[in-house]
Amino acid sequence: MIRVRHSKRDDFAAIQAIYQQPGCYSGTLQLPFRSEDYWQGRLNQLPDNTYSLVAEKDQKVVGQLFLSQCDNPRRRHVARLGMAVCESCQGQGIGKELMRAALALANDWLAISRLELEVYTDNHAAIGLYQAFEFEIEGTMQHYAFRQGQYVDAYMMARVS
Repeated sequence: MIRVRHSKRDDFAAIQAIYQQPGCYSGTLQLPFRSEDYWQGRLNQLPDNTYSLVAEKDQKVVGQLFLSQCDNPRRRHVARLGMAVCESCQGQGIGKELMRAALALANDWLAISRLELEVYTDNHAAIGLYQAFEFEIEGTMQHYAFRQGQYVDAYMMARVS
């Protein structure tokens, strides 16, 4: 069974371990070798408009998702999200449960009508997950990020409800 909840202070080590996996830091904008201080600071000092959800399986944190609502008054109906799932748990529904929880929070409680994200064009599993939740590719951002010695492209995806 997968349980999704807001992250707690003592989750930072488990979240750090997820983002230290090569498939997770190369699939996100995270860098390898981030310190404990970085993760403690990031998770313990979340702005009021940012939510950190974790997925637990067998009482172990196996996925994490950030959802940040825009501060600009004219874009308060918009939020951005990013996520990572432990490499050994990918394909087991962890991402789906995180997405379901994020959509429920965004749509039912925060009045979010537009969710945005970026995803590398070669991350086919993530693209498929997002499309299953009605995200659409709105464009391609060329040379979006530097990864493993080269620039890579990303899609801008959004879900409007």
